[in-house]
Amino acid sequence: MDTTKVEAPVVGVTVYPDRARVTRRGGVRLAAGRHRVRVAPLPLGLRRDSVRVGGRGPATVLGVDVTTWRQARSSDAQVVGLEQRRRELADELAEVDDADGIEQQRGEFLAKLAERAGGTYARALAAGDATLSEVAEFTDAVAAQLADSRTRRRGLARRRTALTEEVAAVGRDLDAAQGKREPDRLAVEVIVAVDADDADVELELTYLVEGASWQPSYDLRLVDDTVTVTWFGVVNQSTGEDWPECELRLSTARPAATTGVAELSPWYLDRLQPAPPLAMSADMLARMPTPSGAAASSPTRSAAARPRLRESVAEVAQGVSAATYQPARPVAVPADGSAHRATIAVLELPARLDHVTTPVVTPEAHLRATVRNTSEHTLLPGPVAVFHDVDFVASARLPMWAPGEETELALGVDDRLRVERRLHRRAETKATLGSTRRREVEYRITVGNHTSRPATVEVRDQLPVSRDEAVVVRETVVVPPPVERTELGELSWRLSLAPGEGGEITLGFRVDLAKGVDVAGWRE
Repeated sequence: MDTTKVEAPVVGVTVYPDRARVTRRGGVRLAAGRHRVRVAPLPLGLRRDSVRVGGRGPATVLGVDVTTWRQARSSDAQVVGLEQRRRELADELAEVDDADGIEQQRGEFLAKLAERAGGTYARALAAGDATLSEVAEFTDAVAAQLADSRTRRRGLARRRTALTEEVAAVGRDLDAAQGKREPDRLAVEVIVAVDADDADVELELTYLVEGASWQPSYDLRLVDDTVTVTWFGVVNQSTGEDWPECELRLSTARPAATTGVAELSPWYLDRLQPAPPLAMSADMLARMPTPSGAAASSPTRSAAARPRLRESVAEVAQGVSAATYQPARPVAVPADGSAHRATIAVLELPARLDHVTTPVVTPEAHLRATVRNTSEHTLLPGPVAVFHDVDFVASARLPMWAPGEETELALGVDDRLRVERRLHRRAETKATLGSTRRREVEYRITVGNHTSRPATVEVRDQLPVSRDEAVVVRETVVVPPPVERTELGELSWRLSLAPGEGGEITLGFRVDLAKGVDVAGWRE
């Protein structure tokens, strides 16, 4: 049975979060009878059990085998060219080193010649056999040859530096093509039985391959009260084969070798047995510690009169448990591990804007958008670049965001809201015989709205919480009353401020300490 090699280039790739499914397609003309058709070379990371063969034509697939294709060197044209260039550079470096060695010997010879000739000319001058002009002519000739030699050595040094840098660049390119440098590759051999003579048979080969992935990335742009979310798919792969411009799809599915429903195991409760005392050596005791006491731009910037450029988006196919996105343009992804970005979707979502500040931690007001996902897309977790119109203001991370779900998005610091928290009053009483000590403080929080529009500001602060009955915390003044409080002492206020208006919050409390008790965790 004869073996026919068929050219089957990559025509489609579906990238999953942790691998990819590659589709190759090629045609061949065969006579009637049985034939072995080989598709090669294929990457070593190919999952052998994932190979599937289909196609068209008057033929029957009798069997599919995956074999290792042994080669003396890599068959990839890029790798072959880079390795050839590296050998050429090595030869050029050797030539430069040889030329530099010759120039070094020439310089040493000229130096020794001048040294010996100096004594000879001195004796000749003394005997009247030579003149000063003859000595000067010889000296100038030697000096000129030495200068030329050193000029050539400097040129050789510059050439060596340039060649060394190019060798390093070629090495980096070869490292990027690491998966393609392996000389051994895989081949798929398909046994077909052809029914008609001189028949055109088209084979379609699909397989899963490791070393590929895609991740979501987002641009979040706020203009007036609208948040525009641009969803990108960032693809990279080092599978050992380049993907040309083809039908690239990004899938949220996660293929797994095995799958099943999780089973429950018994949950036992038992009596807690005290741990036996630990015998501590003198060395362990010696090692024990000794006890010891950015500016945001205006979100209201008006849009330009001319319409914005539109962005192409991907077509989406919703499956039972996952979605597949096909970018509007073909994307070539070489096997060098570099990132390649394709636009998946552009979503314009209405937002409710307010500000949040926690002045007890930092005197900054953060702009916050509460946004509902009104699209059909489930947005995957990923990094977000936040823009106010055209200005980049922050980096964040988007959580999983399902259709219809509402989420809060941090949009950076707004310096036009000025926040200050200061200690307004502090008092402390000393303990007397049989009495308690008391420490009392009062804080003033001021918020000023210096924007050109009304602002709603959520102010967060807290009261200390005691974990000992000898330390009692009592609230003395909270004006205005908080809209929310928790059992952990967290308080929240919502201030509605007109442009140029300010608001104030007063928070006071006291701590009563039993006789002889010192408080830990106090801060002002």
